[in-house]
Amino acid sequence: MPPRVPQSRESPAMTQDLRPSEVALPFSPGTSGFAQLQAIGRLQTPWARGNCPKNLTEARARGGDFRALIDAPFRPGLAGLSVGQAVILLYWTGEARRDLIVQSPAHRDGPAGVFALRSPARPNPVALAVVRLLAMDAQAGTLQLDALDAFDGTALLDIKPWLPGVDIPPAPGS
Repeated sequence: MPPRVPQSRESPAMTQDLRPSEVALPFSPGTSGFAQLQAIGRLQTPWARGNCPKNLTEARARGGDFRALIDAPFRPGLAGLSVGQAVILLYWTGEARRDLIVQSPAHRDGPAGVFALRSPARPNPVALAVVRLLAMDAQAGTLQLDALDAFDGTALLDIKPWLPGVDIPPAPGS
């Protein structure tokens, strides 16, 4: 089954769907750009619209079977990964709005710019998850993960190792 790469809402700013204090761009970033992306696989989760956790903490608390299914041509790229390791997944949340630049999430006191939020609604709906690799069958291209907060079938764009010497920012003033 090919990865689900949903079409983004490509219409101009949908002001009728805005919460108070939200601001939409006058265009959808999904209608122009320079990047060509190739999904390397898909995510397998118990989640669909209406029941998907808002973040990995909630996904871990709710539990479930979480997997990344890697397409055959990309499976050699799994060499060097090991069970127990933390990995960074980049995936495409393409059903999310792309025109919101200021949002008013229910969990915040006021509006915030999209770059201050982890919301899937953003100009380029690329999500990031740092997860633990629980099991791996590199030949079959199956990675079992500790949690995912994405819809079942979401397109997986990339996997990177989480490196403590690289991925932890220095202390302020360092």
